[in-house]
Amino acid sequence: MTSAAYDPQLYNADLAPVTPERRTWGWWHITCLWIGMAICIPTYTLASSLVDGGWTWQAAVGSVVLGNLIVLVPILLNSHAGTRYGIPFPVLARSAFGVFGANIPAVLRAVVACGWFGIQTWIGGFAIFKMLEAIAPSIAQMPNILPSFVGIGTAEFICFMLFWSLQVWIVMRGMESIRFLETWGSPFLLAIGIALLIWAWYRVGSWGLMLTNPPQTAASRSAGFAGGILGAGLTSAVGFWGTMALSIPDFSRFAKSQKDQIIGQALGLPGTMALFAFIGAVVTTATAVIFGHRISDPVELLSHIGGPLMVVVSMIGLTVATLTTNLAANVVAPANDFSNISPSRISFKKGAMITALIGIVMMPWRLYNDAAAYIFAWLIGYGALLGPIAGIMIVDYFILRKKQIAVDELFRRGGRYEYWNGINWIAVTAFALGVLPSLPGFLGALGVSKPSPLFAELYNWSWFVGVAVAGIVHFIGMKAMAPAGNLAAAYAAE
Repeated sequence: MTSAAYDPQLYNADLAPVTPERRTWGWWHITCLWIGMAICIPTYTLASSLVDGGWTWQAAVGSVVLGNLIVLVPILLNSHAGTRYGIPFPVLARSAFGVFGANIPAVLRAVVACGWFGIQTWIGGFAIFKMLEAIAPSIAQMPNILPSFVGIGTAEFICFMLFWSLQVWIVMRGMESIRFLETWGSPFLLAIGIALLIWAWYRVGSWGLMLTNPPQTAASRSAGFAGGILGAGLTSAVGFWGTMALSIPDFSRFAKSQKDQIIGQALGLPGTMALFAFIGAVVTTATAVIFGHRISDPVELLSHIGGPLMVVVSMIGLTVATLTTNLAANVVAPANDFSNISPSRISFKKGAMITALIGIVMMPWRLYNDAAAYIFAWLIGYGALLGPIAGIMIVDYFILRKKQIAVDELFRRGGRYEYWNGINWIAVTAFALGVLPSLPGFLGALGVSKPSPLFAELYNWSWFVGVAVAGIVHFIGMKAMAPAGNLAAAYAAE
């Protein structure tokens, strides 16, 4: 079937399968992709926030390493269809959820990516604020004209919007305009991390003392997750890349082979995350010795080191490095997801603009500046949404369909992926039931209610619970409704 025969409601050039001649990424390209995405400020703060909440650096790094080894499994599994068929995530999701039902997981994943876009934008904007503060300290005294519920000062918000506007301008102009910067953004952040590690060692005086965990403070005990909750640490580490566990076909469809995508991802993800998480956890531990209190935000920490010139130079570098990482990791996927809602009306640039606007509305500074909110309300919270989607897609593709997909039918109405008016209600029901056990705990994390100990513990394992419940319900439901032969064909319109 040619593209002319595809339904315009379901097809545009950005969603089309990648042709074999365009699948040029070898294992090295994929390794570099993961190194570039993993070396970012949120990776540093993933571990440093756990330390800030009372964990030892060993427990924080251990949970990040184990969590990334776990999430590597669904990443590799969901990569398979992308490499085999050349299709992105929103199109792959149609096989399980239906040609229109796929908008549900696509939009949910997009909203989470919008949150990450906002968080990275806040980091870049805060770096601009600290740079300006080093040049003109009076900026911190600017009168605050914003409502109290916003939660930040006027000067900080202006810097946030400056960085936001710069990113929007680049996207509208074309992502190619920053390709030359992407080659050094991650190496610069790695250099900053290593420099902080050396600085901490110099200030503390010895590696032994630096690697000794200071006594837990009353503040850390009250942070809400001191004491080493295994489920919370693992789920936050898994949830950190929960979006990529779904989004990965957007990238793996350019791989030369399954071998290339497997080797590239296995080399690029766990080791890089372990290194940068180690730096974040150990440096944060050392700040308790140096300053008498923990500083988990590297932007804030850098503003305490050296004179104004050093602060300005480091903040410029952090801003540019964050810019390149944010646009590559947090704009492409949600823009494609929003485009999937109405391919003929929403282009990539329109989808990117939607992403940027939602990133403001989510007030990302509230998620990022509070260690407990960052771990519990954000990472574990969206893990409760993305885990069920991952479980459904893995079960559907590997167990029910035996890795067989009719690609052409993903782009037309009335075919085997039509189900019930374009929606597979079995998958939707499985998703809802996968989210349900985590709902009381999520409301508790928001302070709306207090869950029972059982539901609080289920929430700590939200991603894992969601994968298991949704995957099992989807399998049973699909088998019960279509016990023989081609499952999707049983729901095709006559």
